[in-house]
Amino acid sequence: MAPFYRGTVAAVAPDDPPASQLWLVRHGETEWSASGRHTSRTDLDLTAAGVEAATAVGGRLAAAPAFVRVVASPRLRARRTAALAGHADPEVVEDLAEWDYGEDEGLTTPQIREDRPGWTVWADGPRGGETAADVTARADRVVAMVRAADGPVLAFSHGHFCRVLGARWLGLPASAGAHLKLSTASVSVLGWERETPALLHWNDTGRLD
Repeated sequence: MAPFYRGTVAAVAPDDPPASQLWLVRHGETEWSASGRHTSRTDLDLTAAGVEAATAVGGRLAAAPAFVRVVASPRLRARRTAALAGHADPEVVEDLAEWDYGEDEGLTTPQIREDRPGWTVWADGPRGGETAADVTARADRVVAMVRAADGPVLAFSHGHFCRVLGARWLGLPASAGAHLKLSTASVSVLGWERETPALLHWNDTGRLD
């Protein structure tokens, strides 16, 4: 993985990409993320391992360009990750909340598949929660916010929602997020290849596994 760019954003020439970028951080580990339980509204704190990994995110962001905006999901696990990574007072953006799992909150995929064989959140959606269209609308608002910024935006959010954001940045349907595996306390960067939206870094955890 290429090193992160350090420096200021130069004036944009006609052939240069837009100045906007979205730096995404998935929150650190919680008890439920460690056990595979779907977590949206439940406001869990980080585990000890999650605290350690979230703190390490700060070091990985040290070489990043200056952010023009730092935003976070309203959930404690995202805001705590932001604080441990060196951004103690992020702007709370409701649209960055995790996919609402409705009646599937707290359940693992094997548990859900006991009465819905072959279920995935990407193809079927949660029972009584947000639809893919609902989550797409939120992600599109975040993408529009970032693209209106004159520089990189740092966002602290959640696994499934970050994966939808990655897909929507590229102009793909939310279901394409199924192909964008994302670890806790990971850093991803969405930007441009000239005028084309591009995935610059994905799921950087500081190790290759």
